[in-house]
Amino acid sequence: MKKTKFKSIQHVSLRVAEAFIEEAGKGLARVDEAVLKSLGAVPGETLKISGRGSTVARAAQTTPEYSGQNLIQIDGITRDNAKVTVDEWCTIEKVPHKSAESILLSPMETSSIIPKESEIPHIRQLLAGKHVVQGDKVQVTLFGTRPQFFFIDGASPRGALRITANTDINFKAADVSHEKANRVSYEDIGGLESELTHIREMIELPLKFPDLFTSLGIDPPRGVLLSGPPGTGKTLVARTISNEVRAHFIHVNGPEVIHKFYGESEAKLRDVFEEARRNAPSIIFLDEIDALAPRRAQVIGDVEKRVVAQLLALMDGLVARGEVVIIGATNMPELVDPALRRPGRFDREITIGVPNQAGRLEILKIHSRKMPLTADVDLDKLAEITHGYVGADIAALCKEAGMAALRRILPGIKFEVDSKPTLKKGMKIEVTSDDFLTAFKGVEPTSTREFLTERSRITFSDVGGLKEIKRNLKSILQLPSRDLPIFANTRIGPPKGIMFTGPSGTGKTLMAKALSGEMGMTLIMVDPPSLLSKWVGETEKGLREVFKRARQASPCILFLDEIEAIAQARSAEYSSDVSQRVVSQLFRELDELHGSLGVFVVAATNRIDLVEPALLRAGRFDYIMEFPLPDREAREAILKTYLDSLPLDTDVDINSILQAGEGWTGADIEALCKRAIMMAIEEAFGSGKDKDLTGCVVTSRHFEEAATQHTIVSTNPIVPKQMH
Repeated sequence: MKKTKFKSIQHVSLRVAEAFIEEAGKGLARVDEAVLKSLGAVPGETLKISGRGSTVARAAQTTPEYSGQNLIQIDGITRDNAKVTVDEWCTIEKVPHKSAESILLSPMETSSIIPKESEIPHIRQLLAGKHVVQGDKVQVTLFGTRPQFFFIDGASPRGALRITANTDINFKAADVSHEKANRVSYEDIGGLESELTHIREMIELPLKFPDLFTSLGIDPPRGVLLSGPPGTGKTLVARTISNEVRAHFIHVNGPEVIHKFYGESEAKLRDVFEEARRNAPSIIFLDEIDALAPRRAQVIGDVEKRVVAQLLALMDGLVARGEVVIIGATNMPELVDPALRRPGRFDREITIGVPNQAGRLEILKIHSRKMPLTADVDLDKLAEITHGYVGADIAALCKEAGMAALRRILPGIKFEVDSKPTLKKGMKIEVTSDDFLTAFKGVEPTSTREFLTERSRITFSDVGGLKEIKRNLKSILQLPSRDLPIFANTRIGPPKGIMFTGPSGTGKTLMAKALSGEMGMTLIMVDPPSLLSKWVGETEKGLREVFKRARQASPCILFLDEIEAIAQARSAEYSSDVSQRVVSQLFRELDELHGSLGVFVVAATNRIDLVEPALLRAGRFDYIMEFPLPDREAREAILKTYLDSLPLDTDVDINSILQAGEGWTGADIEALCKRAIMMAIEEAFGSGKDKDLTGCVVTSRHFEEAATQHTIVSTNPIVPKQMH
């Protein structure tokens, strides 16, 4: 179907850039204000965009950070209609538009289902305001369905049209001659701005501008190895790059190549590379490459070794330079054969890690932009509390929120045979903040699923006493993160870790949780005895995995409670014990940490005399903080923290409670308050007069009886003099 010809007016050449994530599918063309004036156009009018094809879009003014750069920001669908890609140049001009009387849509894929007559009003509402021309592709997303692409097979009248609420929309069966719709574009990727820049320069430049490398006298890159935790977007990036550069894409799963007959696996690989040469420019995507090319020194089977050798020969034999690029993806790069990980084969390794808060916000905007959200949904707050979530986790979170909304409104839906379900009067299909909180409880972060992780809700204000320790912790963690010049111009990096020591019950574990909440960092809690295993090497492997997951979930706090269980003092008598190997592994992991990794290690013990002395030196645990027994002022602060939440009688005297609690720890004071409230509950409930406990109060008598029943357990550790 030929596209409509426009009468030429004054035009301007601009470089194509990606649209904002939240504007994908809206058909906007954002340009500089000066460009609009030169065209005699204002926001809301129609711009014709010409590349290898032509389309129209609604004019809009760009944001200040993009002004004066000769850019036009258009989404992936508009780029596909104009047949241009990012960083290419196109011409734009102002054209008049008319209101569309009728349009005829046909699905881009034969498997797509034609919408029902009852769904057309909703589709008209979704498309209203879009500027289109016959031959364009449009996207429609109904609630609860995946995006569907339709081809504008006919339109009346001719020329540039604007779809309105009065436009008549009709559908016809899919035409098998239509090209397959692009499913992903750069606007569908969030939180990977820097990684995507590196990948594009390694893949797009060789495929789109191979002559540049010839002019420089260098060979173009041949391959990129993408690594990172599952769900971070490695496969999505590969498919997006293929769609944006219009290259032939060949997806190869590692296990699919392995065949039981001799020589079949190598022949399968040769066929893949031959297909790539015939359809150049092309991209070969080797997913789960660790299964296809494992370390030859560690595999027993002969098939895997021959496949690795064949893959090495094929990558070295790529004669069509710049026309075939290989992308490998794995979440275990250490299992890939080292011969593949050298320049000339995979020229660059790019790690796609767990997104930070800004990246999570972008991903949330992508997956929720088609959802009917209520005004109380705060995506910034959701991005803040979803520490450790990868892109797949956030996608699952949005799906679960939609399912929670569906379960909530399901009783109010009236189902009738052969007709569209209808809602009761006053009900709307909307996703609320409570739906997201319900989904948040059921979706765990992939990167730290094997460990106990939490985003602590308590801060330093919830911890009584310990003023000096709080002040030191704030200065140790907050000051180096402010990018002050004194830290930029010195070779001294931020501290790696802190050791908490002191009697049991003085608040070491509580302070680690409060530190997580105060700094806004994920807390990964590791129980050292759970790492111990009777099998040789398994304990050290578990410790390596803990630090690996911590680096993936950074920034985070790694909390090792009761560290003396795995870091006992070494001696010649027990030199062959498993604890000796674990201590050595812990030394190595701590020495490999540096400030840029964003992992801060906190350990706690009440028996520092049992800890290996080499662990306490500077460079491993830079600070050793002793938690003392609380004095009267600290006990008063702790007591007030617990009393604020209790229903107290007017006769309760704080001074008498403090006098009775001489030498008590914070845990003892908490136990005292628990006993007092339980006594008050028993009395109120046992009398039979106050079944709902609304009149239950805690009196001074309850505290006196609780103090007489409480026994203090002496847990003072043996602390070396040099630690004081």
